[in-house]
Order: sequence, then structure tokens, then C-alpha cells
Amino acid sequence: MAVKIRLARHGAKKRPFYRIVVADSESPRDGRFLEKVGTYDPKYDPAKVTMEEERIRYWMDKGAAPTDTVKSLLKREGFFAAKS
Repeated sequence: MAVKIRLARHGAKKRPFYRIVVADSESPRDGRFLEKVGTYDPKYDPAKVTMEEERIRYWMDKGAAPTDTVKSLLKREGFFAAKS
């Protein structure tokens, strides 16, 4: 089972809101997931991003790979620079 950290879309039409979730790579975009680890709201300027860094680090240590979009969000929030 390949695990990905990716976005799941929620919100109304033309008003997107995304959850950052840990999911099996074969499950649908808005389908089943293992854990919710954050949110991304692009309606604000700048976009609001919240994340549980401990849980993201835990899943990445277990082999979960972030998608390109999630990786760019993590970089923008300083996730990779804050390794301890």
C-alpha cells in the first residue's frame, strides 16, 4: 500500500477549501483517507495553511510521500527548514 499526503477538495462550487490528508494512493481524491493532518484555504490573500507538523513528520518517516502541491505548501510554511 503506497501512502500519499495530498489534498482533498471540499467546499461549495467556485469556493474551494482543501484538507491535507494522508491516504492510500489508490483511493479517490475526495474518498477514504487515513488521517486529516491540516487544511489549505486559498480564498484568503495570502492563503491560510494549518498543519499538524508532528503527524506529517510521523507519516513521512513511515514512508508517506507528499504530492507536488503539498510539498510546495510545506516548503512555503517552512516545514523542511524546521527539522530538529
